[in-house]
Amino acid sequence: MPKIELTNMIMIQNPETKDVLVQKRVKYWCGITFPGGHVENGESFYDSAVREVKEETGLTVKNLEYCGCVHWHNTDTNDKYIVFFYKTTEYEGELLKATDEGEVFFTPIDSIKDMPLSPNFDKYLNVFLNDDITEIFCNWNEKMKEEANGEPNWDFQYR
Repeated sequence: MPKIELTNMIMIQNPETKDVLVQKRVKYWCGITFPGGHVENGESFYDSAVREVKEETGLTVKNLEYCGCVHWHNTDTNDKYIVFFYKTTEYEGELLKATDEGEVFFTPIDSIKDMPLSPNFDKYLNVFLNDDITEIFCNWNEKMKEEANGEPNWDFQYR
């Protein structure tokens, strides 16, 4: 039976400086990305995003705006991996310096592309920064990774 994995990612932007909060992940999906994580059983997508931000940054966010998703489809197993994207400029609390997931800090949005990014985060940024794009779709399988020596050139379809 195919598996479905649901996750989230949240862009938090300082309304005054326009800097965004990034996480330098060290456990999984290593590199610079926005905070986020898995949707737990019995939890809404929105509530999972609020919880993940709190766990990974110490901040409490509100008035999250849904801005799109990425949908990965495994062509061998029909497994699906879906990431729901949210953004907000409304937050409060004391920013943690780091968690076991990695360091968190604000940075100018224009500097992100020059940083060592998490896999495919450069593609995900298009949804956060372009209101005309609300979905990314991509077929994948393990053979594609192996044939490309771990660095496949995915066929991202933007909608």
